[in-house]
Amino acid sequence: MSDALAYLVKARPDALGHYFKFLKECGKHLDPKTRNLISVITKVHAQTERGFKQYVNRALREGCTPMEVLDALLMAFPALGLAKIVWAADLILAMNLPGFSPEALHGESSWHDLLGADELPPGQTRRVECDGRAVFVHRTGDGGSDDWHVYDSRCPHQTTDIPHLALQGTRLTCPKHEWAFDIRSGRCVAKGDTPLTRWECRVEGGRVQARW
Repeated sequence: MSDALAYLVKARPDALGHYFKFLKECGKHLDPKTRNLISVITKVHAQTERGFKQYVNRALREGCTPMEVLDALLMAFPALGLAKIVWAADLILAMNLPGFSPEALHGESSWHDLLGADELPPGQTRRVECDGRAVFVHRTGDGGSDDWHVYDSRCPHQTTDIPHLALQGTRLTCPKHEWAFDIRSGRCVAKGDTPLTRWECRVEGGRVQARW
């Protein structure tokens, strides 16, 4: 919800409350994934960038796959037209969401070299930029791959890229809406309920690598 809309809800709950009740009633027989996909289409039709990003992330959190998002956009071609679908695709590319690259959509992924295993002491975390993506690398112990956790730096709420300064001890807090995460597990511990995206990782030849 935008700041302006949140303001109107507080200022005129008697008027806006009816509108939101109407929306809730309209979608109560739809499963959450379908409801959010429809909302994605309506935001593309209105070309509302903030709302589009919000509902794409909601659809993904509800179990929608990247290919299903693309299918929904293409199925709506008669109503949206090519120009608006391209507008939406540009936003998806700018969001750099996991799973939307052509390689990922077709089941392809690759290993990316992050840092030397001896560069990060046990219990420490480092933000690393690699091949166009930023990740947080956390080391829990002295052993092998199980002691390494690699998380996407983007908040699962609205894909805000979280900076290293947002890490205090083992708590990582997104500066935009204050969703907070335990870097040891990726679990969301405040504001939200969705964990950080965790990438598969391994230690190979003394180097920590992650696959996306």
